[in-house]
Amino acid sequence: MQLLKLLLTTVLVTFAASGAFASDADFVLKNKTGYQIDEVYVAPSSSKNWGKDIMGTGSLGDGEQVKIVFPHGNGACSFDIKVKYSDGSDASWAEVDLCKWEAISLFWDKKTQVTKAVGE
Repeated sequence: MQLLKLLLTTVLVTFAASGAFASDADFVLKNKTGYQIDEVYVAPSSSKNWGKDIMGTGSLGDGEQVKIVFPHGNGACSFDIKVKYSDGSDASWAEVDLCKWEAISLFWDKKTQVTKAVGE
């Protein structure tokens, strides 16, 4: 957990130094899936490129949460989110209005085999 905090602090300082500041689209990601998340991607809904993993070398364990601060500019609100689990599987959600939600909680439904993203 200490490594994750250090990594996120480093990422936040890097973004701040490059001119990217927190805005309405930044959010808290809550992992309630029962599985470890190793990678997180956030991209404008209009983009075909996921870009880099914003988790870097850290991971997000079940029951943990992390503040996601990313460069998005121009007041954009509609983003696609993708997570990759420690077993290599992934889940994604399109056109999430990140200006509307302060947090996104991820839930795994074993019965339907689907991960849900719920805005809070």
